[in-house]
Amino acid sequence: MSIIVNEVRKGTYLDSVALMRMSRSVAAAEGVAECGMMMATPANKRIMADAGVLGPDGEAAGPGDLVIAIRARDRAAADAALAAARHHLDAPKATTGDAAAWAPRSLRAAVAADPAANIALISVPGAFAAAEARKALNRGLNVMMFSDNVPIEDEVALKLEARAKGLLMMGPDCGTAILGGVPLAFANVVPRGAIGIVGASGTGIQEVSCLIANHGGGISHAIGTGGRDLKKEVGAITTLMAIDLLDADPATTHIVIISKPPAADVAAKVLERVGRSKKPFTVCFIGARDGAVPMNARLVGTLTAAAESALGRSLATAVPPVSASQNKRVCGLFAGGTLCAEAQYIALSAGAEVASNVAIPGAVEPSKAAAQSHLLLDLGDDEYTQGRPHPMIEPSVRDAPLRAALTDPSVGAIVLDVVLGYGASADPAGHLVRSLQPIAERAVPLFVSIVGTSGDPQSLAAQKATLAAAGIEAYASNAAATRAAFRAVGIAA
Repeated sequence: MSIIVNEVRKGTYLDSVALMRMSRSVAAAEGVAECGMMMATPANKRIMADAGVLGPDGEAAGPGDLVIAIRARDRAAADAALAAARHHLDAPKATTGDAAAWAPRSLRAAVAADPAANIALISVPGAFAAAEARKALNRGLNVMMFSDNVPIEDEVALKLEARAKGLLMMGPDCGTAILGGVPLAFANVVPRGAIGIVGASGTGIQEVSCLIANHGGGISHAIGTGGRDLKKEVGAITTLMAIDLLDADPATTHIVIISKPPAADVAAKVLERVGRSKKPFTVCFIGARDGAVPMNARLVGTLTAAAESALGRSLATAVPPVSASQNKRVCGLFAGGTLCAEAQYIALSAGAEVASNVAIPGAVEPSKAAAQSHLLLDLGDDEYTQGRPHPMIEPSVRDAPLRAALTDPSVGAIVLDVVLGYGASADPAGHLVRSLQPIAERAVPLFVSIVGTSGDPQSLAAQKATLAAAGIEAYASNAAATRAAFRAVGIAA
């Protein structure tokens, strides 16, 4: 018999990632079955209810309230867990230097404290994000919205309002940008240079900017648009504005556009704008096999090809020969959604049957797949991250699927990505190695790519060394790792 205890803190907001980390710490205590510390949005309350931790007090909480929800074996364990949760929430926050003196509690106060600021980064629950974005736009600020779960109708309205004001509205669900050399959200440390990027993909921007940086190039600006910007409903509003900005920037001499294939009429609109520029463009519509582009543009299907086109030379990421294990399938476990899409494109181009939870044209959903289909999963998709951090932040999200793949006799190769940069896990390669240690025999070979640079907080060289010490080769690109994995099962990708 277990006991459920809820405590509600009215009008209290904390970042979801911080709350998840606190929850894991509390849940690890003796006698605690589950702990959830979440904002009481309808979606979060469903998650807590499904986990069997939501009681009447939590159910009555509003979306601006924070809920501590605990299920324990007895009252003593529940009380101890509740005390631990309170301790985490009430612990004083460490501050250093001038940070302690600069702590505005509202957007209005922040603008008053620094009138020269021209961008607001918004990362609040989706139910509140649109209202905060409107406040920022009304104060003349460009917006980068990291928040997701924002209705597409709000996205369109915000982007139209921003365009009318001559401001950029990046997002919702904009995970990466590099503006004036400053990395924002999930971004890497890359040198300044002459290549500009417009991306509806966070990990796509990361991979291309890192490949460019690691081969001697640099980035002027990388402008994220949010993953839905090139959908028919949105119409590439931010993409077109970003092209205008980079086209007018004298420091940018080549522009790269990164997205999954957009709707045909949206693609035509984007390509028409590209054709009016005097600058060369690389258009990377992941999975696009053909299509007419203007004379000043080149259409490519992979992120590696995009970096090569922008640099004007091959990156020499040849895939070494590997021993083939016939009649086996590849399992891909990706933190980056665009990296998963790129892997699907490479596999489909080689004639392989592919299943994915984020299937591109030609692939199928896992529920419709044949037994021999290669399974390529985006572990950053909502089904894996509800109530949990993104796997780039918390790599343990991949642990259970990786154990399952390693012990599946039908799997002949596993392809993984390790993504570095600001916002990402402090040691993703180390976590991967530690997660493999409990498995005494792992006959399935791993093919791992690292997205990162020498300047990243985790250090590209240090992450490579960690993998090498465990006998795991680090590939320079996702495309190279994917091709090697498929060659390991006898498919010439």
